[in-house]
Amino acid sequence: MSLKHHIIPDEHFQALGSGAGGAAAARLLLSAQHSKHVLLIHGVGRVAPEAYRLLSEAQRHRPEAVAAVLRHPAVGAWAWRTYHALAYRALATGSGGHSPARLAAVAAAAAVRSGMDFEIEVPAEEGGIMLPSLGRAVLVGSAGSSATVRRAGGPAEVIGDETVRIPDDPHQDASGWQALRRLEATAHGETLSLCVDDLDPYRMPGARLAADRLSDDELAVWGEALRRSWELMLAHHRTVAEEVSVATSVLTPLTDVPGDQISGSSREAFGCVALSTPPDATTLALTFAHEVQHGKLSAVLDVLPLLRPSGDRRYYAPWRDDPRPLGGLFQGAYAYVGVSGFWRRQRRHERGEAALAASAEFYRWWEAAEGATRVIAESGFLTPPGERFVARMAGTLNAWREEEVSAEAVEKAHRDAAAHRRMWEERNGMVTPSSPGGATIPG
Repeated sequence: MSLKHHIIPDEHFQALGSGAGGAAAARLLLSAQHSKHVLLIHGVGRVAPEAYRLLSEAQRHRPEAVAAVLRHPAVGAWAWRTYHALAYRALATGSGGHSPARLAAVAAAAAVRSGMDFEIEVPAEEGGIMLPSLGRAVLVGSAGSSATVRRAGGPAEVIGDETVRIPDDPHQDASGWQALRRLEATAHGETLSLCVDDLDPYRMPGARLAADRLSDDELAVWGEALRRSWELMLAHHRTVAEEVSVATSVLTPLTDVPGDQISGSSREAFGCVALSTPPDATTLALTFAHEVQHGKLSAVLDVLPLLRPSGDRRYYAPWRDDPRPLGGLFQGAYAYVGVSGFWRRQRRHERGEAALAASAEFYRWWEAAEGATRVIAESGFLTPPGERFVARMAGTLNAWREEEVSAEAVEKAHRDAAAHRRMWEERNGMVTPSSPGGATIPG
């Protein structure tokens, strides 16, 4: 497995800084993330040589099969945590630990995808044998802590106290096999294909609200929302659609919260969007517009530093209930460049009360992003590339200052923003300056 040196050409750096980038910039970031995963796997492989040898054999047999597994977000999250645990000699063991033994499961998944004959012992996790990016073999009644995964001239199998055959299409359920199922949406001749990872323990690191496996009926609801959302993005949010099609590969369900739609992403799991059940196409499209921004910025930060350490300083963020470090404020500001841009476009396609609400959302989040971007620019903690990046963010937001917004929408935006500030101050016991974007709070 070879590594590349990655840079972001200026034209793409400027486009990303402006809040966009499109498919070309997203492909550059995806390639850099793949190299990051390869490097992490190489580090873990030093203490799991048998698994690493199988992974190397699968690479020689069918490189694209290995690439598909290594790009899977849960593999990146596990590799990141395991490598750092090894580096700091704080390795946890057993179920839920960041064990290098899981490299055997990664190698087995790559070997299954490659079609080669192989055999390897894989540790059990949470009552089954998880093959990242493919699915889980449920070994009911199995007393062992591991099972053998092999192919010997026939179908791939998982052999414990009983044998589970992995279907020819591993993304389809079968007896004893829980697949990571796929959702596809096609519109205007373009297809978006996403894996639904509702099984892997590393599918969304730190997510307290990770949902149980979706039923077939629930999966159908998600599929219909994705179909309508894809149509909407292609029709009115083309750049978002391009970036999602390249940079997003996995959806991870979160437990539904009554009256709210929640979502999240992780720097460790590039390509994964975690979210509760999408209530409609517009909300799902907005979630993509939001979370793809986090993914892009996280990937940029893996290539070059934009911020210097800022100590224990904390800042008011108009979209959060808690004080944020500067890095968190930066992530939020960049995400809300995407959110305000989404509503800037979408409000032109709404009517009546929905149009008023969309305009208010645009104005509220434009003003919030603009204020936060100003705080970041004036913080004194930006590197030279960071200064250029934030200047591009500010340029985009400044250009939207000329947008016509009704007085009623502006009033609603200010009312909602003020209510959030009051709630934040009551919750955190602090009073912030009147700037809409942020304020430094002593740590």
